[in-house]
Amino acid sequence: MDKKIFDFVFGLLSLLFFSWFIFICWLMAAFDTKSNGLFVQERIGQFGLKFKIYKLRTIKKDSVPQQISRIGQFLRKFKLDELPQLINILKGNMSFVGPRPDVAGYYDSLVGESRKIMALKPGLTSEASLKYRNEEQLLRKLDAPLNYNDTIIFPDKVQLNLAYFYNHTFFGDLKIIIKTIVFILYKK
Repeated sequence: MDKKIFDFVFGLLSLLFFSWFIFICWLMAAFDTKSNGLFVQERIGQFGLKFKIYKLRTIKKDSVPQQISRIGQFLRKFKLDELPQLINILKGNMSFVGPRPDVAGYYDSLVGESRKIMALKPGLTSEASLKYRNEEQLLRKLDAPLNYNDTIIFPDKVQLNLAYFYNHTFFGDLKIIIKTIVFILYKK
């Protein structure tokens, strides 16, 4: 099955099935963060094109330092804050499986063979996002989290995403989707 067709059909069915749940999560996020409940940010997509990513807001409005709300912690734990990205999938600027979209200065700065990753549509999940599913907690424990991300985690993600570039298949994507669901449901 063509990846584009799968993304659109599965994205539409998922959005229809989960729309009531997304609405409830959005209301809880809006109430808990005292905001409109939506987080919109510019990310780098396929071929380095910028797009707006949609998430449920999990950070309290005007909190300094930024503080994850109580409901935001729950939404992040089960990756529910990512559900609005089904809209990104329907719009065609994301896929179910592919490198997670990053802010400017990372994937768009790659050179050489690593730059091939930019030919992929960013995804809701990937082998790299599964391996680093607890990245936020890991980085919080470090004295120099940005340095660790830039020198250890990001280069490893690049290698994992480059391996996906060369080896991705429809059944491989299904396997990653199933692994993602299992990790979310059985997260300790």
